[in-house]
Amino acid sequence: MKANGELVAGLLAHLILLGAPGVAAALYAVKRGVRNVPAILAIALVASGATAYAAFWAYYGASGLGQAYDFLLFLASAAAIAWCWRSGDLDRSTLRELRAPLLLWILGSCFVVFLGFLHGGVDNAVTMSSFRFSGQLPSDNDIPRYFAEWFSTHGHSQPLPVYPGEWLSSDRPPLQIGYVLAQRGFFNTPQYLHYEILCVIEQGLWIVGMWAVLTAAGLRARTRGLAMLVAMVSDIALVHGFFVWPKLIAAAFVLAAFALVISPAWKQWRDNVGIAALFGALLALAMLSHGSSIFGVIPLVLIAAWRGIPSWRWLGAAVLGGLVLMGPWMAFQHYEAPPGNRLLKWQLAGETGVTPKGTVESIEDAYDRVGLNGALDLKADNLGEIVGWPRLKTEYNGAVANLEADKPGYAMANVRWLRFFSELPFLGFLLIGPLAMLIARLRRQRHEENEWRFALLCFGFYVVACVAWALLEFGTPEARTTIHVGSLAIPLLGAVGCIVGLRSCFPRLAAWVAGFNILFVLALYVPALEPDPGTSYSPLTALLAAASLAGMAFVALRGTSPPPDPAAPTEVPAAPEALAHS
Repeated sequence: MKANGELVAGLLAHLILLGAPGVAAALYAVKRGVRNVPAILAIALVASGATAYAAFWAYYGASGLGQAYDFLLFLASAAAIAWCWRSGDLDRSTLRELRAPLLLWILGSCFVVFLGFLHGGVDNAVTMSSFRFSGQLPSDNDIPRYFAEWFSTHGHSQPLPVYPGEWLSSDRPPLQIGYVLAQRGFFNTPQYLHYEILCVIEQGLWIVGMWAVLTAAGLRARTRGLAMLVAMVSDIALVHGFFVWPKLIAAAFVLAAFALVISPAWKQWRDNVGIAALFGALLALAMLSHGSSIFGVIPLVLIAAWRGIPSWRWLGAAVLGGLVLMGPWMAFQHYEAPPGNRLLKWQLAGETGVTPKGTVESIEDAYDRVGLNGALDLKADNLGEIVGWPRLKTEYNGAVANLEADKPGYAMANVRWLRFFSELPFLGFLLIGPLAMLIARLRRQRHEENEWRFALLCFGFYVVACVAWALLEFGTPEARTTIHVGSLAIPLLGAVGCIVGLRSCFPRLAAWVAGFNILFVLALYVPALEPDPGTSYSPLTALLAAASLAGMAFVALRGTSPPPDPAAPTEVPAAPEALAHS
C-alpha cells in the first residue's frame, strides 16, 4: 500500500511539473488563434524541451541559479495557464481536440509505471528497470541521473567527472539531464524512484508526438484510436518507456516534425518562417535527446522535400531555429568536455574504446581495415539484423531448448530478446497489414484512400530509414542495426502503418489483429522473469495498471470531433507571430 501511495503521489507531482510548460504554450497558441492541432502539439513539445534544456544551462551556471529557474519556470507556466484560461477567448472546439493527447499522455505514463512496478522494486527502481521487461541492460538509464546530480551540486565550478565506463558528460546529449534538473528545485530527483517516475513521464511525450501524426493524417476516429493503442501497448512503449534511456523522448520530436510534414497545411507552411523555426527546433531537440535521431531525420527531410521543397528563406529559418538550440551544446562538447564524439565513432566506425582520434579519421581507419568486401558483408549483416536473421533461428532454438528443459520463463525471454533487437520480428503479427494490402491491391478491392496513402507513407519512411541506417551503421556486433541503436520513431511508425493499412481495406480484421497483438504483448511483458528478491505481485498495482489501460482505450477509441478533411486546404498566413492562424 505504501509503495502504491508513493507511485501515485510521484506521478501526480511530476506530471504537473513536467506538463506545465507545454500546457501553457499550447493554451497560448490557441489564444493567439492557432487552430491546427498538430502545430499546437509541436509547439507544446518544443516549449517542454526548450525549457528543460534551459534548466541544464541554468544549473551549469550555478546551483542557486538553477534552483531559482525551476521555481520561476513553474510559477510562470502556472500564471500563463491561469491567464489564458481566465481570458475567456480560447476556442472550445480546439481545446476539446487537445484533451485526448493530454489524457493519453497521463494515462500512458501511469500504465507504464504501474506495470513496471507490478512486482515491486520501488526501493531499487533504476536497477530493477534494467531487467524488468528484458534481460539485463546496460547502465545507460543511469547516466543522466549521475550527471544531473553533479550539475545540481557543482555546476561548472569543478572539473567534470567521468561516468564509469569512461563516459564523458559530452558523450551523451543533455536533454534528459535538463528534464531532471528542471524539477531538482522541488524534489531530490537523483533519488532513484523520483528519477524513474519523472523519466517515464518524459519518455511518454512520444504519445503526444504520435497523436499529432495521426491527427495530421486525417484518419477516421476508430482507425486513429486503434493505431494509438497498438503503439502504446507495444514492446517499444513498455521496454524503452520503463528503461529510461533517452530514446523515446527523441522519438517524440521526430514524430512531431513528421506530423508537420504530412499535414494538409504543409503547402501553406512552406512559406511560413514561424513553422520553419518550429521544424528546426524539433529536429534539434531530437538530436539533443539522442544522436540516433539522425536515422529518423534523414527520411523525414526526404519526405519534406518530396512534399514540396520550401523556399531558401524557409530553410534558413529552419537552420537558425535548430542552431539556436544546438549551438551551445556543440560549443560545450568542443570547449568544456572534448571531444564528445564517442557515440559517433562507436556507431559509424565500430570503435568502442576511448581514443583521441577524430570521427572522420576513425571512420576512414575502420573501412580501410575491413576493405570493400568486408564493408559489404557488414552492411549485409545490418540488413539481416533488421529482418531478424539469423537471430530468429538463434532465439527460436533457445526457446525450444528452454521449453524442453521446463523453463517457460527463459523461453519467454528468448521471444522478448528477438523483438527487442530486430525490426521485423518486433512488428510480428502486425505484418499481416502490408500482406493484406497487397492482396487487396491484387484483387482490386475497395479501400479507404486516405488511410491507404498514410500507410504507404509510413512504409516509405520505414524503408528509407532502414536502408540509410543499414548503410551508415558500421555493422560489427557492437555497432549493428538493433532497434535500440536507431531512432525509435522507425518501429513506431512501422507498427502504426501496418494497422492503419490493414484497416483501410479490412476493417474488422484490423480490429482483431490489433486486439490480439495487444493481448500478446501484455502476456509477454506482464510476468516479471527476474524479480527483485523479497518482492511479489501487488493486486492493487495490477488494478491501477488495468484502470490506466482501460482509460487509454476509452480515450483513444472515443476520440474527439472528426479531424479535418485532408483534402481541404488549411489557411496559414506567413506571419511568424502566432505561428499561423488556421
